[in-house]
Amino acid sequence: MVMVYTYANSVNSQLGKIGKMYGNDTNNPRFHIPLPLFSRVEHIKQEMARDNIHFVRFEATDLHGVSRSKSIPARFFPEKAIHGISIPRGYLELTLNPKDSGVDHLNVASFNSDIILIPELSTFKPLPWVERTARVICDPFTIMGNPLLTSPRHIAKQQLNHLQDNGFSLHSAFTYEFCIYGVAEVIDSKTISFPMGMLLSSHDQLFIQELVDGMYHMGVNIESFSSSIGPGQMEMTFWPEFGITSADNAFTFRTGSKEVAKKHNYLASFFTETGFYNSGTLTHSLWDTSGRKNLFSTGSRVHQLTDIGKKWLSGLLKHSAALSCLMAPAVSCRKRYSVDYKEPKECVAPTWGYNDNSCSYNIKCHDEKGTQIENKLGSATANPYLVLAATIAAGLDGIQSGNSFLDGPDDSENFVQLQPSEIPLKLEDALVALEEDKCLREALGDTFIHYFVAMKQYELENEETESERNKFLEYFI
Repeated sequence: MVMVYTYANSVNSQLGKIGKMYGNDTNNPRFHIPLPLFSRVEHIKQEMARDNIHFVRFEATDLHGVSRSKSIPARFFPEKAIHGISIPRGYLELTLNPKDSGVDHLNVASFNSDIILIPELSTFKPLPWVERTARVICDPFTIMGNPLLTSPRHIAKQQLNHLQDNGFSLHSAFTYEFCIYGVAEVIDSKTISFPMGMLLSSHDQLFIQELVDGMYHMGVNIESFSSSIGPGQMEMTFWPEFGITSADNAFTFRTGSKEVAKKHNYLASFFTETGFYNSGTLTHSLWDTSGRKNLFSTGSRVHQLTDIGKKWLSGLLKHSAALSCLMAPAVSCRKRYSVDYKEPKECVAPTWGYNDNSCSYNIKCHDEKGTQIENKLGSATANPYLVLAATIAAGLDGIQSGNSFLDGPDDSENFVQLQPSEIPLKLEDALVALEEDKCLREALGDTFIHYFVAMKQYELENEETESERNKFLEYFI
């Protein structure tokens, strides 16, 4: 009780100082703190005292969807919640090829500069699997106060705003496959591991229960979990949410599952090995802005999309080549696209169907959520914010262009007149498709596209070396 009292009073003291320094200074509007923000920080301060929180983790996603964070003692939270916390820019943008002169918007000075993580306070949650620690998801800004244009979360929020401006909202959820490994030993920094069984024993069930319960307390509602095809492979499906929350939930799960696994002496990995695939599916539907009407559903259980749904799906088909670059962003991810073809190919055509899990886009019409489209191009290594953003951009382009691959005289399921873009099997070809896709380039921004392509080209140059491959696996573990 003494410790809680000490931390609570320390935090309260910091908040009081901030209020006196800025909130009461009416002659200096530059430092004025909006009352709702001040009230929200005050409310979180009380939660921290109640839950005995000693540390707060400020988290942001890098381009791979991996958490990059900086933690502070709780007594500094009120100040940092308002003014943000600084980290090196390179933590989020990662390292480019030092020989690459193509990324001219990033010079040495800017890459090595600080950026500011501004927390989105609605995401503040105590971490159930870490003692006396809470986390908050942040958006990165430059020191001049501008959003970091390479930030995947910023790009996703932009696309969601654009969607809302057009009178729509997105209801979506991710389904992830990932592998659980039991660690045998560590030799010369290489992890020697073996796949766990099907995780149905009472001993392994403790890990799953802690993971599912912990996620629920974090606001991530896991709808179902099961063993998947491979040894030690699990599948987790989340309950759908509106807006950015679905990507936030996926981001939270990717980090939390690794931390809970380590508590049980396991390793959880979303990495796709050569010849072994962990999928990352985005199931989504388009709604009105009130969230009351599913605009993909015809109102009956027949296998049929609405006209808006057909145009949205046509947009996905049209931009599949560029979409695949963001959804399967590594060499090993893309090999599953050609698994059903005996002859070597350069590209494959995206497919779609009703309640057909073998298709690139599976239209589900059979449960209480109404009609949904499963975008199954994705790998579990893809950044969920980029998957969300690119899916919105492609689907909305389909609606705005008014062209549908699905329109026929008898409303059949066959493609007519227009043809969808083919999916390149090689990552280098997918990068070209992304650069040449004007719609996605405009939606995601030239700065992001330029940087993402340069980063991936650097990774391709180092893909074949065993040391780099092991670093890559460890990174995603």
